[in-house]
Amino acid sequence: MSVPFSGTLRRSGGIVSAIGKQLKSINLKGVKRITVQFDPFAENVKSTREFFFLLSTPKVIQTNPKCVVKSDIVCDRQAASIKFALIDSAQEQAKVKEIRFNSGNLNTLELLELCNKHVSSLAPPEEVTNKVLTKAEKQKLGGDSKKALKKK
Repeated sequence: MSVPFSGTLRRSGGIVSAIGKQLKSINLKGVKRITVQFDPFAENVKSTREFFFLLSTPKVIQTNPKCVVKSDIVCDRQAASIKFALIDSAQEQAKVKEIRFNSGNLNTLELLELCNKHVSSLAPPEEVTNKVLTKAEKQKLGGDSKKALKKK
């Protein structure tokens, strides 16, 4: 007699896939400046440095090329912190000028989740742009008017 199967068929992707999933949904359009401050000799600084690295990847920077990402490396044994200075429309929406995370006891995944929850949600909605028509679509739309002009 065999034991019936119970559980999942696949394992979860783990921490790396969870970080990748959170990283894909980061949107910095509501942010003017990001300042990451940490003491490199402190104990719990690794996750802050990893978060700083992930913020400087090309895909994240593409969400807002005007956003300045700056690091302040200090040697005063302060806890690591990340400060997001918001644009004017995001300030009105959130009713604050900046968002500050004290990242001393947070891991990289938690920092990304907090960033998505509090910062990415403040991004202004994207403006609808005109759709680029293909040649075939232009002929379908404009084909009738050309025939009418030739008949005259």
